[in-house]
Amino acid sequence: GAPNVSTATAVREQHGHDESMHPCAPPDAVVWPQAVGQVQELAALCYRCRVPMVPFGTGTGLEGGVNAVQGGICFNLSRMEAIAELSLEDFSVTVEPGVTRKALNKHLRGTGLWFPVGTVGI
Repeated sequence: GAPNVSTATAVREQHGHDESMHPCAPPDAVVWPQAVGQVQELAALCYRCRVPMVPFGTGTGLEGGVNAVQGGICFNLSRMEAIAELSLEDFSVTVEPGVTRKALNKHLRGTGLWFPVGTVGI
């Protein structure tokens, strides 16, 4: 329920396009899961009901990947922002999908490590 689900037109339109040239194709609803279990439950529900799932990060993509061309449910993962584990020895970090590059670099401050723009693998 609210504030974790929205069917408001403005919210749906915000989540129905990215920085690409493609026209807006809003989802039927936007949800903000906050834990892995919630994502699993929502994915299972969408699968059972044959409803498309559209993941949404920051909306800065250039491919139109967030456009819900067949409707569906947009999963905005921005509230899943925990940094679970950092291993300085092997230069790895385990993060939830809502962790931004800036938040990660703030966490890394003082370790001698940083996560540059354009790095693959987050």
